[in-house]
Amino acid sequence: MTTDSRFSEVPTAEHCVLRNMLERHAADRPDHVFVRFRPGETWTYAETLDRVRRRAAALRAEGVKQGDHVLCWMGNGPDLLTSWFAINYLGAVYVPINTAARGRPLAHILDNADAALMIADHALVGRLAEIDTGQLARVLLVCAAEDEPPALPGITFAPMQDVSSEAAGDLAPERPIAPWDTQAIMYTSGTTGQAKGVISSYVQLYTMGPDAFDCIREDDCCMVCGPIFHCGSTLYVYCMLSLGGTIAMVPEFRTGEFWDAIRETESTVVLLLGVMASFLLKTPPAPDDRDHPLKKVFITPFSEDALSFRERFGVELYTVYNMTEIASPLSAGPNPTEPGICGVPRPWFELRVADANDREVPVGQTGELLIRSHRPWALMKGYYRNPEATVEAMRNGWFHTGDAFRKDAEGRYFFVDRIKDVIRRRGENISSFELESEVCAHPKVKEAVAVAVPSEYSEDEVLVVVAPVPGETVDEAELIRFLADRIAHYMVPRYLRVVSELPKTASGKLQKHFVRDEGISPDTFDREAAGLRLGRERTSTAPSPQG
Repeated sequence: MTTDSRFSEVPTAEHCVLRNMLERHAADRPDHVFVRFRPGETWTYAETLDRVRRRAAALRAEGVKQGDHVLCWMGNGPDLLTSWFAINYLGAVYVPINTAARGRPLAHILDNADAALMIADHALVGRLAEIDTGQLARVLLVCAAEDEPPALPGITFAPMQDVSSEAAGDLAPERPIAPWDTQAIMYTSGTTGQAKGVISSYVQLYTMGPDAFDCIREDDCCMVCGPIFHCGSTLYVYCMLSLGGTIAMVPEFRTGEFWDAIRETESTVVLLLGVMASFLLKTPPAPDDRDHPLKKVFITPFSEDALSFRERFGVELYTVYNMTEIASPLSAGPNPTEPGICGVPRPWFELRVADANDREVPVGQTGELLIRSHRPWALMKGYYRNPEATVEAMRNGWFHTGDAFRKDAEGRYFFVDRIKDVIRRRGENISSFELESEVCAHPKVKEAVAVAVPSEYSEDEVLVVVAPVPGETVDEAELIRFLADRIAHYMVPRYLRVVSELPKTASGKLQKHFVRDEGISPDTFDREAAGLRLGRERTSTAPSPQG
């Protein structure tokens, strides 16, 4: 535990408040490129500030004032970036919505967010006709289409019309925006229940990004290929803004277009989810695999694929551990080598691997990762309008991540699994994360999910659901044999199902609860019913009536 006062100081508004940072860079380096859109145009810092001010003036004309909540429902691009910055420029609260949201999950967010105004992509608003829209009163439309918006009682639709530069006028907030003011309410993926609105301050976002990535420099260009309604991409935008650097933004990650986008935008840094790295590795090797400007790649979670990625594409690897509620408390790099590593604690944080009663477990043992910060406001303020969930997550003064970790003798932390995803089979604990990594090592498997399903004997059986590489076919028995030569016998799945695509959120997270809820379907391969027995299981002393 550090006692250095530097790590308990709150950064100044000049260094962490979005409005202040944007104005400072627009004054100091007006012609420096801030964003390259692909496809699309390039904006300097001066141009970005002008666009943000024009939209902020339009929002003020709509009645938006400091502290108001404004919903944003659109994908990556100029309108989302301008809207986010304009909302914060006024000192209002940015509330992004996943573009995949619809039905009851969307209705829950609209009911919970306390926002009367939404800025939305015209193509999405038809979904509002399916739900109770709560207190939403006005929707400003971007990306205009020929179709008319739905006629909904109590809601007015209008085009988002920015004012002229000359008409923007004085846009000073009622009081100076403070570092601890709420910057955003960002809704979690909702993979285990209703989405929770995480209340984040400017200090948290600054600690999450700019303070975390000391390997990134102002002359870097950071490719943003994940959705910026998700904190994982938001923090990289914020990091480059704080440095006065450059971002490149694409609408979405596409395997076949990734390297062309990197080359065209001259991007030197990128964040890849582990599944993105896996997709890129599954493409056929090419002579120009190392002919690109990319230098630094953050991969999370860090699996065996990450090591192969470095070798093939010739980049420097890093990883971080983060959640919407926290602020990148762990980092590793350059070039870590152990799968599952998340790194060592950053000096702003204190970490504990604990048992079910929050007691620290011995080094090398697995427990839940708990976090607290020496810096005020570096963690979430809480879950919006959900005090029960806030108290549960922050019990005993520590944020409970719900993730199983272990710490080694050198003080390095390793991700094991989500607590709820650990599988207990025949007296052994199985990490679904580790099992999925081994399954994805098969050259024909694009991605995989491992879950527990009920056993007729005791504890759990293992179900793995895989999606094949496009154009390939996965043979269930051959995949089982492949795994039997790589992993402990108790980890080899009994059940295997092949599907064209796995269920994911718009931010790319696999939705295991859908796989778990479906369970054993009629098209699931059962290796025991097929008579596929493994030699090591036949000699095992573990309780296994059929194994």
